[in-house]
Amino acid sequence: MPDRVIKILLADDHTIVRQGLKLILAANSDLEVVGEAANGREAIELASKLKPDIVLMDVAMPELNGIEATRRMVQENQRLRVLVLSMHKEPVYIREILRAGARGYILKDAIDTELLNAVRSVARGDGYISPAISGALLNDYRQNVTDPIDLLSSREREVLQLIAEGKTNKEVATRLNLSVYTVDSHRGKIMEKLNLHSTGELVRFAMKHGLVD
Repeated sequence: MPDRVIKILLADDHTIVRQGLKLILAANSDLEVVGEAANGREAIELASKLKPDIVLMDVAMPELNGIEATRRMVQENQRLRVLVLSMHKEPVYIREILRAGARGYILKDAIDTELLNAVRSVARGDGYISPAISGALLNDYRQNVTDPIDLLSSREREVLQLIAEGKTNKEVATRLNLSVYTVDSHRGKIMEKLNLHSTGELVRFAMKHGLVD
């Protein structure tokens, strides 16, 4: 159990769900609910303002869903940890929000002790997947795992190769008769799809997969 209080932001469009969560969390001295959001857009604003340790996030919310909200939050604050609390068991939801940066996923019908374990686990920097969905997620992974290069479109592979060869975005744009903005967009999508975070990582990936010598 952490020595300091874990600050939590609740993001769920159902008031009664947020009230129930607050009751469970408030009964523990190491946990503090610092804010509540009723949609994804509000969650992003409050996360930026309140600087919580954890956002307890629903997937399906109005105005901006939990997947996109998670992606934007994590981009803005790499230290922020998102724990998803959802009624959705379908692997596609789980896969997409984990890809967006969430550190854990539990179901809304989980018992109180599982919720508390998940919150504390994610606060420590670990991940947490509800046992009730881990089997389905593993099967989904086995069915969908591919060579990472297959995730890229033909154009994205072309852009990746030119970047790995040391070309600037402007040079790539000229070579492929694209705008610099479009090349920059391709570059961002490549890094997101491959979970890479620097040009150096892009180059190493390209070399590993035989795109450049």
